[in-house]
Amino acid sequence: MARVRVLVLQPVVGALDYAAPAELALSLGDIVEVPLGPRMIVGVVWEAERWSAREIADARLRPVARRFAMASVGEPLRRLIEWTAAYYMASPAAVLRMAVPVLSALEPAGVSIEYRLAEAMPQPSSRQRAAAVDRLAGRQGAVRELARQAEVSDGVIRGMIKAKLLVAVEVSADAEPPTPQASFAPPVLTGQQAHAAWEIARAVTTHEFAPIVLDGVTGSGKTEVYFEGIAAALAAHGQVLVLLPEIALTAPWLDRFARRFGCAPVAWHSDLRGSDRRRAWRAIAGGSARVVVGARSALFLPFANLRLIVVDEAHETSFKQDDGVRYHARDVAVVRARCEGVPVVLATATPSLEMRVQVQRGRYAELKLPSRFGGATLPRIETVDLRRHPPPRGSWLSPPLVAALRETYVAGEQSLLFLNRRGYAPLTLCRACGERVECAQCTAWLVEHRLTSRLLCHHCGFTRPVPDRCPACDAEASLVACGPGVERLAEEVARVLPDLRVALATSDTIVSPARAAALVASVEARQIDLLIGTQLVTKGYHFADLTLVGVVDADLGLAGGDLRAAERTFQQIAQVAGRAGRGAKPGRVLLQTYVPEARIMRSLVDYDAEGFYAAETEIRAELGLPPFGRLAGIVVSGADAGAVAAAARELGRTAPTDDGLAVLGPAPAPLALLRGRHRARLLVHARRRIDLQGVIGAWLAGVAVPANVRVTVDVDPYSFL
Repeated sequence: MARVRVLVLQPVVGALDYAAPAELALSLGDIVEVPLGPRMIVGVVWEAERWSAREIADARLRPVARRFAMASVGEPLRRLIEWTAAYYMASPAAVLRMAVPVLSALEPAGVSIEYRLAEAMPQPSSRQRAAAVDRLAGRQGAVRELARQAEVSDGVIRGMIKAKLLVAVEVSADAEPPTPQASFAPPVLTGQQAHAAWEIARAVTTHEFAPIVLDGVTGSGKTEVYFEGIAAALAAHGQVLVLLPEIALTAPWLDRFARRFGCAPVAWHSDLRGSDRRRAWRAIAGGSARVVVGARSALFLPFANLRLIVVDEAHETSFKQDDGVRYHARDVAVVRARCEGVPVVLATATPSLEMRVQVQRGRYAELKLPSRFGGATLPRIETVDLRRHPPPRGSWLSPPLVAALRETYVAGEQSLLFLNRRGYAPLTLCRACGERVECAQCTAWLVEHRLTSRLLCHHCGFTRPVPDRCPACDAEASLVACGPGVERLAEEVARVLPDLRVALATSDTIVSPARAAALVASVEARQIDLLIGTQLVTKGYHFADLTLVGVVDADLGLAGGDLRAAERTFQQIAQVAGRAGRGAKPGRVLLQTYVPEARIMRSLVDYDAEGFYAAETEIRAELGLPPFGRLAGIVVSGADAGAVAAAARELGRTAPTDDGLAVLGPAPAPLALLRGRHRARLLVHARRRIDLQGVIGAWLAGVAVPANVRVTVDVDPYSFL
């Protein structure tokens, strides 16, 4: 039998050689099942020269057990997996796992039983069942999924089935999704929009690799423009991938998509049920899922005929994966488009400095939409100097902002307060001894969430009730909440403007696309006068009657040593400012700040993005920081603090000293304890000509790291914690 190399899904195993039975007719990219010890595991047939494997004589090779007929990993996707593994210094198997994440999807289709509420149901016999009925309205799923959605046990759901409150429904495991229609409801575009749409559609039609930055001010109709690229791909019988940075953005986007193309696309995100993920993966691999909207990991799905990739809100830092394979979805999207030979549209109102430099270098094309759609004007942005107009003691809203909120309410319009801080207060402090209540597993303060009466760590999820006494000195009633979160703002608004109907929009309240859809419906139905939210409300939402945006702490994101702090603050404030005045009524934005004279504040007020980015570019170029230089973070972590410190010192002692490269550290990480693991950091700074991955790979290979210590490499880091 012939020899084949198989890249298996187990990261610690890598590539192995097997015998290929002739009757299987194996080809490159086939998904196969192979023996490993006493187990059967899944892998993909790969080019032998790509990955090394331990030499084993032909006679000792074990045969491939079977080939899955469902799908294969095509050559463009195999090249993407190789590039991602090499660039981000990750295990190839870990990257491959993102392409084949649902092993049950490899098996033949069948029929499953799900349950939904009966149309003519008897009266529920208990309060628990009655509450479950309310929560399950419009839902369908398996017993366990319904139990989770109804917040009851599996036994309660089974009891409801016996009581005929729920009825069984047969569901095909492979029901094909509806097909979007390119000509269902074409929009009327402005001249600027029509030109940009034509350029994108032309790139789709010619089937060429073309990275395109679609740079349009907030409310300029970027979505409608790239929808015409999607229409061109549909007309060419191809598939489209659209990446969104937040699951909460999915609901309003899906609604707009359905109005344009006549049906919903296929969704791919963490909130999907297991059966939906299986069905979606098979439809994508088989080609019947014509348009897919998803989170980062959708980039690695095995599309049968990909013709266009769109990265919406392409500036968003949440496209960077911070654990596992630490890739940046925006950059990997460009690489996948190159491997597939298709255009990729990077749509944003605030292009990142990296994207701007690529445009300047001629590597990316740029399409601009400089004005809002339908004659709407950009909102007027003003600063509120907190030195001259301080809030009352114990409050966080300045008199000018409170007055603006009142005026907006009286005018029958809606407002938005933005503070990128979840919960009630970021710090709980003892007035008796000064103790700051910290997480038991992280070097971080616990955040009070007063709505749930809990203290929560936003890094590891550790939670505890709010204590009655100080955990350090045992003083009673001495703990005080310090600083504001969005819950505290809601409390203040209830005190100073009690007539306003308020809703919170954070990752604590918008936990699914369904919750996001409900919030949008409430705002559009004018059931809400004021939204108070975090970064979730800075993008993607269009509320015609929202005319006032108040940024409670415009200085918040500027603290710390993050090289992108100013850029991220500029983008975030510009995005949230863009929620105001998107309809016929003009908008107004108030920025509460202690430094209204700062360059970033003046740039925001004057809409001078070019001036702001020119100054940022000059600083980065002078210091050799990305995109003019290279960075890589190296994190040493483990449960044993001494072992971590020793390993970090050894890495520092053996650090490379190449010309054009500097290694900073080791030093304790800002989060020196995270999820119970002690952490030290090193930072590698290199000129662009340096083979950064090669240098780091050779360096780490020469250091014996204890088994109880983990060394993680983060190429192009976005987090420095």
